[in-house]
Amino acid sequence: MTVSKARNDEVMAFLFDLDGTLVDSVYQHVLAWREALEETGIELSVWRIHRRIGMSGGLLVNALLRETGRELSPEEISGVHHRHAAAYRRYLPQVRALPGARELLTALSGARVPWAIATSGLIESARPALDLLGVGDDAAIVTRDQVARAKPDPDLFRAAANRLGVSIQTSVVVGDSVWDLLAARRAPALGVGVLSGGYGREELERAGAYRVYDDPADLLLHLDEVGVRASK
Repeated sequence: MTVSKARNDEVMAFLFDLDGTLVDSVYQHVLAWREALEETGIELSVWRIHRRIGMSGGLLVNALLRETGRELSPEEISGVHHRHAAAYRRYLPQVRALPGARELLTALSGARVPWAIATSGLIESARPALDLLGVGDDAAIVTRDQVARAKPDPDLFRAAANRLGVSIQTSVVVGDSVWDLLAARRAPALGVGVLSGGYGREELERAGAYRVYDDPADLLLHLDEVGVRASK
């Protein structure tokens, strides 16, 4: 059980998605899902899979099955998830931290702005990405297995704010997908988008992004636009 801190309603915090926001892993996940689905007899173009990345794995599979008109048993769906996890592990050597990601987290810590990472993945798949970022066990990390519903529901970001002991309403959610930003709106929190996951600027803005930046490095250069003052 996670014990939250006493909440401070005045403190601003940053709540980050992981894949496509801090680490360059979206397309590896897409290819892993394609492999898992094809091994189950379901063929889909990669662009269709990409449009669902950012959802929880359960919602993603259900949405793709709806597009194909196929039905799978719970056991078959579980098999898809296991195959995806195995395929993604093979792609892990290709995954990198996005430009500026480590520096952005360091800058926020230096400015005494609390931050957390909230991911629709499980800790087993998230841990290698967190290691790439140099994120230790003391960081606030919320994963899919710790909440009732993943994105586009707001549970992950609300739990992350709770973990930090801050109000979700004074938090900034940073994500690369429309699902991140829909969850931010529902939380409700201020949404900021990054283009590093493959969604377009207009899509992210329509989903509720206050600002859209290229990647973490671009956001780092413009932290003043989202209310972070330079540390003295």
